[in-house]
Amino acid sequence: MKVLVGCEESGIVTKAFRKRGHDAYSCDLLPTRGNDDWHIQGDVNNVIASQRWDLIVLHPPCTALSLSGNRWYGKGMPRHNERLLAIEWTLDLWMRARLYADKVALENPASVIFPKLITTVQWLHPWQFGHGEVKKTGLALHNLEDLIPTEIVEGREPIVWKMAPSETRARDRSITYKGIADAMAEQWG
Repeated sequence: MKVLVGCEESGIVTKAFRKRGHDAYSCDLLPTRGNDDWHIQGDVNNVIASQRWDLIVLHPPCTALSLSGNRWYGKGMPRHNERLLAIEWTLDLWMRARLYADKVALENPASVIFPKLITTVQWLHPWQFGHGEVKKTGLALHNLEDLIPTEIVEGREPIVWKMAPSETRARDRSITYKGIADAMAEQWG
């Protein structure tokens, strides 16, 4: 399959698809922490429109969209306009991806974007895919089945929520867990 993983600089999802023989590429404005040969640094909208894809998996920035940011981005709050712009950008991204791929997934934590997408949303946690962590994650799905949990883990902990402040905190909190990436590649590939 020809797979695009949009807004992914970690390379984790792309690597999972590559490992299973798919022609997968990540795309982000940032350089990759994965393999440079499989990364397109640039505007994801342009890359989506550059060709037809079999599958597009999107990881749009969640800072302004996440419900956990309501105290800064909620209605009447000082950064609410940034949320409105993020919603508009993400909706455009979703619609563009559906024009250029038969199958599309959009990943985000609990956020304001899901009710606006008018599609099926699956809720999952890393502990369902081999990681002992709690991190409620939503997948908006277009022509894709829900992911089936692969390895239920006991001893669940909200590690992401407890991360200490740092320069890389936002980036580190947004990384897709390997078990979830592997399930995407195995089940959607």
